[in-house]
Amino acid sequence: MGMAMIEKIDRLLPGWIKESGPEGEVVLSSRIRLARNLRDLPFPHYAGEKQLEEVINLTEKALKQPAPDKGRLKLVRLDAIDQLERMVLLEKHLISPNLVKNPAHRGVILRDDECLAIMINEEDHLRIQAMLSGLQLDKAWELADKIDDYLEASLDYAFDEERGYLTACPTNVGTGLRVSVMVHLPALGMVGQVKKVLAALAHVGLNVRGVYGEGTESVGNLFQISNQVTLGHSEEDLVGKLVSLTRQVVEQEKTARRALLKESRVQLENKVYRAYGLLTQSRLLNSHEAMLLLSDLLLGVEAGLVPTVRAQAVKELFLLIRVAILQQLIGKELQPEERDYYRAMVIREHLK
Repeated sequence: MGMAMIEKIDRLLPGWIKESGPEGEVVLSSRIRLARNLRDLPFPHYAGEKQLEEVINLTEKALKQPAPDKGRLKLVRLDAIDQLERMVLLEKHLISPNLVKNPAHRGVILRDDECLAIMINEEDHLRIQAMLSGLQLDKAWELADKIDDYLEASLDYAFDEERGYLTACPTNVGTGLRVSVMVHLPALGMVGQVKKVLAALAHVGLNVRGVYGEGTESVGNLFQISNQVTLGHSEEDLVGKLVSLTRQVVEQEKTARRALLKESRVQLENKVYRAYGLLTQSRLLNSHEAMLLLSDLLLGVEAGLVPTVRAQAVKELFLLIRVAILQQLIGKELQPEERDYYRAMVIREHLK
C-alpha cells in the first residue's frame, strides 16, 4: 500500500476506531449523546428557514468563546458539501440519516479527531456526541458534559425545572441523554446465544439495534446497545447502569469464546482461517460478505489464533469497506461491481 493511501486512511478514520480502549476485544466504542434545544425557537421540525439559520449562527457564535481544552472545532454546513461527503459522515457515525436527507440549513461541528461531534438542526437544535474507543462511557460522559457546559454558558437552553431539558421527542426529555456502546459478539452468535442475551437486555429497559441505528439489522455480529428512558434518572445512573450491563455482556461473550477454544477448537480455527484466506486472496467482495468474514477474522485475532494480524486493522476495515468511505478512499465514484473489486483490494492491502 502506497504512503499516499496510508495517509489518506489515517485522515479518513475517526479517532475512536484507531485505538483499542478498555474491554476493546468486545466493545468497539462508547458513545454519549445529549439533546439540547434553544429556548425561544421552535423545534427544527417546525422551524422556518430563518429560525434554522438563527440556530446555526447562535451556535457558531457560542463556539467563539475561549475554552481551555475543547480542541479544534470546525463547523461543516451540510448543504455546502456533496452527497458523497455527507454519506461519509454518516458511515463514520458523525451525523444521522435524517441530516443526509435534509441538508439545507443543517450542519455538524467536528473536533479534529472526530471523537466529538455536534449535529445542528437534526430532530433537536443541538445533538452533542462524544465517542471513544472501548468501554469508556464515564470518560465520554465527561467530554460531552464539558462541551455542554461550555455551550450553555452562552446559549439559552430550553429547560424546565420539573421536566429537565425539553426535546422534540418525549423519550429524550429529562437529561436528554442517550448512552450507547457498540459491541462485537461473534462467539455468542456461533453458539446460538446472542438472541437470548440481547432479549435479556431489552427486558431491563435497553435498546438493541444494528450498528447504523434504528431499523438497521446487525451485520458482522455488531450491535448497538443503548438506554431507552431518560426521564427520572440522573446522568450518572444511566451511565452506570449501561456500564455494568455491558460488563455482563462482555463476560458472556468471553465465556463463549473460551468454550469455543476449548471444545470446538478445530471448527473455530477452520472458520477463522477460511475467513483469513478469503479476505487476503479474494479479488471481489461485497460488503455483506466482507463484514461476516471480518467478524470471523476478528474473533480469531482476539483469540490469539492469527498473531500476524492486528485487531485494530480488522476493526478499521469495518469502516473502510463502507460504500461512501471506500469511494472517498479510491477518489472516484464507483459502480457496484467496481466497489467489490476495490473493497477486496483495500482489505488485502490493509491486512498485510
